[in-house]
Amino acid sequence: MSNSIQNWVDQSAYGQALGMTLASIGDEAATIRLPFAEANANPGNALHGGVAASASVTAAHALARHVMGPDTGPWHTMDFQINYLAAAIGEDINATARLLRRGKELCFLAVDVTTDEGKAIANCAIAVRGRQGRDAAEGPPAKGDDGEVDPGFMGERIAGNPFIGGRGIAMDFMRDGRVRLIMPWQGGNGDLDGGVHEGAALALLDTAGAMCSWSITGLGKFKASTPSIQAQVFAPPPRGDLVAYGNVGYCDNEMYWNDVEVADADSGRLVARGTVLYRIFS
Repeated sequence: MSNSIQNWVDQSAYGQALGMTLASIGDEAATIRLPFAEANANPGNALHGGVAASASVTAAHALARHVMGPDTGPWHTMDFQINYLAAAIGEDINATARLLRRGKELCFLAVDVTTDEGKAIANCAIAVRGRQGRDAAEGPPAKGDDGEVDPGFMGERIAGNPFIGGRGIAMDFMRDGRVRLIMPWQGGNGDLDGGVHEGAALALLDTAGAMCSWSITGLGKFKASTPSIQAQVFAPPPRGDLVAYGNVGYCDNEMYWNDVEVADADSGRLVARGTVLYRIFS
């Protein structure tokens, strides 16, 4: 097992905050283990979707870095698609990445997230890019918004979610299908490579997508879930505050297609973008 990859997984502050460990790695597969923790859960001890996404992308990166070699970085996720199949309720999970194809700069991988009993929680298709020693490119500017501040009815509630609150995510604006969330830099969101861990950036994207939908429905006796997320990461997230802009692009009864941009708060440059499919139903 590669010591550098073991260290990257086990010693990254974000991985430690979630409790992720590298259980195994080889030329064809890598597995991240994540024991249940209330700090990673939504109400009812259901695993937060951002945690499953984080375990998935970490497993994919571990395997891609292993097969591509240590001199092929820096690395980032060119494309990420996760489908949530079932909830993990108070259960340990394992995210196993399997190599589909290795190219010169890209690794294509499939990730299955399961419980110890074999229940399927999520599956992913991921493409990880190694920049071959080249510096990360400067992303395009985010569209942003007009800067109005109105945290809405979720402004004080959002921090009550253990996982979201643990990331320091705060609501700046929430109204009529639009949201703006801030995730300030804090050590617990960090990657051993020096910036924000990709898993934390994807968790911010996921949260912004969910909040867009709630801004339409308001509070009530609803159930909710994220069926899928599709995203691209333009470069390794920098060390600093991140801002997420979310907007409901389309709504069909209980289904919401939410477009999200995640940007470096200082430069306004895009770090990631994606679409969060969210469901709110009675």
